[in-house]
Amino acid sequence: MTTNTSDSLDLYAKVEDLLGIEGAIPRLYAHYLLFLQSVRPKTLLDVGCGSGDFLLQMQKALKLEKAKGIDLSPLMVERTKGKGIDAACIDLCDLEGRYDVITAVFDMVNYLDAKSLQRFLGCIAEHLNEGGYFLFDVNTLFGFENVAVGAFIVDDEDRFLAIDSDFERRTYEMELTLFEKRGDAFVKSKERITQHYHTLEALTSHEGLKLVSSEEVELYEMGEADKLFVVLQKS
Repeated sequence: MTTNTSDSLDLYAKVEDLLGIEGAIPRLYAHYLLFLQSVRPKTLLDVGCGSGDFLLQMQKALKLEKAKGIDLSPLMVERTKGKGIDAACIDLCDLEGRYDVITAVFDMVNYLDAKSLQRFLGCIAEHLNEGGYFLFDVNTLFGFENVAVGAFIVDDEDRFLAIDSDFERRTYEMELTLFEKRGDAFVKSKERITQHYHTLEALTSHEGLKLVSSEEVELYEMGEADKLFVVLQKS
């Protein structure tokens, strides 16, 4: 479904806590929760569930009858399961079952190229109940060009992380280099993650999904929206 391997996603999982995004997460989750409280779903599937924090919060707030997460990173799936949440390492299109709501949080959709996006939207429609909703957020051009790009170095007692990223021709490339302490030595890991910019027109192009709303979101207080929060409904 994406051009990113499970190895690169697992490496990202290892360093996510070093990336300084903790302050932005509650502000983004609030947009999801506000809409979900208005429709009160009974079942929810989170695609690209990460470590399961979003699902855990939604489960508690909405009293869901069924909550499930899927992710292509085995490490993330294990972390989600560790929180007592049903999770599987599987591609959405290979999954069985339908849900009242499907979510894809924190720019998961940007990991899809144009061709994969169309396949993905088709699988979203197939896995939604009639009238069900797909909620997701994507990076804006401003977000890619002014928030995500550049060099970044951070460390703690056991890890040293270097990130080098660029955005050209509507494609974002992030190279992660991690030195991780194991015993008396540091082991080097290096992976590349790719994301793609999508217009609202492309995101709403599937005939089985109609646009309910789109809202610009400013997470990083840089004077312009870095995210677009979108709600589609199965028609």
